[in-house]
Amino acid sequence: MNKVPMTVRGHELLQEELKKLKSVDRPRVIEAIAEARAHGDLKENAEYHAAKEQQSFIEGRIKDLEGKLSHLQVIDVTAIDAKGKIVFGSTVQLLDEDTGKEIVYTLVGEDEADIKTGMISYTSPIARALIGKSEGDVVSFQAPGGEKIFEVLEVRYV
Repeated sequence: MNKVPMTVRGHELLQEELKKLKSVDRPRVIEAIAEARAHGDLKENAEYHAAKEQQSFIEGRIKDLEGKLSHLQVIDVTAIDAKGKIVFGSTVQLLDEDTGKEIVYTLVGEDEADIKTGMISYTSPIARALIGKSEGDVVSFQAPGGEKIFEVLEVRYV
């Protein structure tokens, strides 16, 4: 399987979530199952069934995270000499030519992407158009609402 790129911060967040699931959530749900079992008849015990369902979710998420972590390529943008070019992990400040509004995006892995916080996947149309560009460049790309044009104001590696 191919390695999946992820930022250092994204990797840390996945590891923290996995640690919490294993050390806090899993033991808590095991305790809840044991407590529900002590109440007797399991067929009509809603607490037991809810705890088993939660356990199933937790175990599935642990498996999912372990799989993702085993296929990651962690990229530290601060250790790369990108020579001012936009690369994976870069934070870019853009000027929307249509609206005059400034926007800041960070190019991240697919699992880290969250448009609300300005984290866009490196596979998105805008990110693909930005990669390799530098400050002062004008970038155009096809968005779902039509062609968008941005000027690159600043490129940071944080």
